[in-house]
Amino acid sequence: MNSPAEDIKDMLEAEDLDLAFGTNLFIGFEPSTPPNTVTIFDTGGYSPQLTFDKSEKYERPSIQIRVRDISYSEAWQKINEIKDALHGRAHETWNDTYYSVIICSSDIGFLDWDNSRRARFVVNFDIQRR
Repeated sequence: MNSPAEDIKDMLEAEDLDLAFGTNLFIGFEPSTPPNTVTIFDTGGYSPQLTFDKSEKYERPSIQIRVRDISYSEAWQKINEIKDALHGRAHETWNDTYYSVIICSSDIGFLDWDNSRRARFVVNFDIQRR
């Protein structure tokens, strides 16, 4: 089973969001270039779900997505498109992992201006998968 960030990367690449891994889409590390990026971070989550059926092993991880752009409004627009693309996704299998639901667990938040005066926004998601 992949980290949630790996599978979310594949979901985002499959959307019409103009994102390509290693070009403007990254996992776990936000490089200094290019100036406009989307980075996915695995952020922990909740303990695995306990059920009476021990063969059902639902994990409940979470991720944070950070969008950086030289334009404040373009950064907000991109992260809003990502939020819309992921929130409420359900009953999908990616890389042999079944995603029962992906839920946006926070609204979009302005993080800061980085050292190069680029706007950074974040949004968080809770995931249930097995």
